[in-house]
Amino acid sequence: MRLHHVQVACPPGGEDDARRFYADGLGMTEVEKPADLRGRGGAWFRSYDADRAVVAEIHVGVEDPFAPARKAHPAFVLDTVADLEATAERLVAAGHEVDWSQRTTFAGHQRFHTFDTHGNRVEVLAPA
Repeated sequence: MRLHHVQVACPPGGEDDARRFYADGLGMTEVEKPADLRGRGGAWFRSYDADRAVVAEIHVGVEDPFAPARKAHPAFVLDTVADLEATAERLVAAGHEVDWSQRTTFAGHQRFHTFDTHGNRVEVLAPA
């Protein structure tokens, strides 16, 4: 069994804000939704490895009424602590808060938590 994707929610009209976080902030690639699902709104993002295999996928779906996920969250693994720090810097430069308070609380990893533009919690980690 493998995980195909994780879905988080955004309010109606929140797709551009999601793009700024997941594409511009985290560096993921937006992919086109299947034709049958486009009418629902939302946006899909993927991350690829060096061989162009999909290694992470997140779907941002429109939810009305909207409530952000403040505890439940996706966790994205980067290759190195340098990648982790660069991603944190990119997020901060884009106006997102990065919380390093639990940086060393997960054995074998360093990590930070942040919230996407809509208030959904996101964890980003790398092997220590």
